[in-house]
Amino acid sequence: MSTRKLTNGHSNSNNNNNNDQFKRFKSNNNSSNDFPKNNLPNSGQNANGRSLSIDEQRHQLPVYKVRKQLLNKIASSKTLIVIGETGSGKTTQIPQMIHESIKVNVGIIAVTQPRRVAAITIAKRVALEQKCCIGDTVGYTVRFEDVTSPKTKIKYMTDGSLLREALSDKFLRKYRVIILDEAHERTINTDVLFGIVKEAQRLRMEKGLLPLKIIIMSATMDVDHFSKYFNNCEPIYLAGRTYPVKVLHTAETQSDYLNACLVTLFQIHKTIPVNHDVLIFLTGQDEIENLASQIRCIVKVSNELGGPMIRVFPLYAQLNQNKQLEVFQPSTNNYRKVILSTNIAETSLTIKGIKYVIDSGMVKRKMYDSVTGMDTLKVTRISQDQAWQRTGRAGRESEGFCYRTYTMNEYRMMPAVSVPEILRSNITATVLQLLALGINCRKFDFLDKPSDKDIENAQKQLYELGAITKPNGDELTEVGWNMSKFPLDPRFSKMLLSSIEFGCLDEMLSIVSILSGETIFYQSDDPDKRVEALKAHAKFESIHGDHLTVLNVYNEFKHAERHRTFCHENYLHYRNLEYARDVRRQLSVICERLQLKMSSCGNDYDQVRKCLLTGLYNNVAEMQQDHNFVSVTGRLKTKIHPSSVLNNKANLKFVLFTELVQTSMNFMRIVSSIEPEWIEEVVPNCGLSNRLSIFNQKVNEN
Repeated sequence: MSTRKLTNGHSNSNNNNNNDQFKRFKSNNNSSNDFPKNNLPNSGQNANGRSLSIDEQRHQLPVYKVRKQLLNKIASSKTLIVIGETGSGKTTQIPQMIHESIKVNVGIIAVTQPRRVAAITIAKRVALEQKCCIGDTVGYTVRFEDVTSPKTKIKYMTDGSLLREALSDKFLRKYRVIILDEAHERTINTDVLFGIVKEAQRLRMEKGLLPLKIIIMSATMDVDHFSKYFNNCEPIYLAGRTYPVKVLHTAETQSDYLNACLVTLFQIHKTIPVNHDVLIFLTGQDEIENLASQIRCIVKVSNELGGPMIRVFPLYAQLNQNKQLEVFQPSTNNYRKVILSTNIAETSLTIKGIKYVIDSGMVKRKMYDSVTGMDTLKVTRISQDQAWQRTGRAGRESEGFCYRTYTMNEYRMMPAVSVPEILRSNITATVLQLLALGINCRKFDFLDKPSDKDIENAQKQLYELGAITKPNGDELTEVGWNMSKFPLDPRFSKMLLSSIEFGCLDEMLSIVSILSGETIFYQSDDPDKRVEALKAHAKFESIHGDHLTVLNVYNEFKHAERHRTFCHENYLHYRNLEYARDVRRQLSVICERLQLKMSSCGNDYDQVRKCLLTGLYNNVAEMQQDHNFVSVTGRLKTKIHPSSVLNNKANLKFVLFTELVQTSMNFMRIVSSIEPEWIEEVVPNCGLSNRLSIFNQKVNEN
């Protein structure tokens, strides 16, 4: 694959177009486009090869060189936007600078991260720099895990964790400073947090409480938009990055970005030193597992590759936490580390040894269509901001290289910034969270407000789920309050609560836990192994569909003596089943707090399918004469996904599905058969029966 050289360095990003708006804090680091001649060989040694102490490493970061000016600006500002290039040290150093400068030791400094793996790894690094045990002065809180103590003063946490804390204290009294890091990612939780934290700051001023200082940080963001939202606060630009990155684009458009990534990897593998590791950005677990398998096969069968041995490490959100943390272990002298990651590695993470980044230019995004009421997963182009975030992963410890598997012209055609998640997602869970906070979502101060139609659809769905008292109301029912306690899609929360009525809480906990992660079934590219896998999976199949099939798998996994062996023999993803088991354990604790009595329906699986309908009533489809399906909601033509046990099954009238995936056409994934008379029996108030009658009438007329 041909590549051509582009102007080096992150300084080509969109930030430079806005630099004249910022007050500059210049460090002594060389931030030009050429490789600085006096850069260190790596982050742990000086020019003479002497190992640097942790304090010396800190002092070399660009942000540390403007410590005094930065602290003065923070002290004089209620709210501050800090733009610092990737690798400038803002995420690790600014919280420590504030902590070390505060004379009265009151309140906690919170630093939010969009992803759990970033919160954990950064907290561990900062604890090392503070010379304390994790959970002492420095700690972290992520979903279902709190590693803090009364001594904790710097707390890294996911944005979702801080949002859940706001449910019990809208003033966020325990925090003195809240740093919203990686603000450009614009997850739904982050967008809601902007409004929650801004309101907490206002309320504390009104009540005469300890003032709350807010700092918004990113390497790339729409500065004017953020500044205006936060009361025209001043943006500060931290000039300089630790190391530059050379960027290269393909000379021609690549028809297969996965193959382009694979070819690029082995082209550079032949020539680069053993201690230079590679990070490849892909779209999801399936792509990661398939490419990992290809790389391992090539390494195994080829004797002409040259270079060291390769070890492949996957990295994605549903991966077991211990497996996620494995990627941060430094590689040894006899192998090269190749990390295959989703966009989870785009921000804040420093992975030792990464000198080369291969960017596929693609990402998998969930898109919500308010007209059809359907969520679809689409593989789409990234934004220019994302491209520069990915590029920055190569310049954390030394000068690096980024190979983009797309042309310069394709880069120019990318959107400058990504569409915020809150404008392209079903916001039912967000509206539920806001209502639990006592906030009317129509009056909430969003950075980018969802449309009235999206809010109306969310309220309608919550009413149908029994979470609010009126279709356009803002008063939660007891069911709604209980639903808000689960960190789940409201549809899944509803199914857990409904399982008490159907006597199947035990079964629903297992199913919901598996639905909360990635697929548990392993598919091989090897034709022979693919046949073996299908035979192994057939042992678990239920005639009623995929939900009961995955329940069968989980029950067998739970009772197996050797879990890894069981998964290997049956072509199952051990990591994903372990993840499901962890989620199930955590959901069980919440059920106990809500005093939900454990129950099992035994072999009466109709109860499970009826319970599924209480949450997935909008995801019902009817088979047509041509053996394709049409969704009752939205009237979308669709098919059962080839991976489903119900694919090509005869005598199916109605099915419900968990999600719709759009590729060449619409495919229903994780599907179960249902009886039409259950609709009126189980969800009489959702209006589905009326929609079904109207739908059938129109079909007959045509």
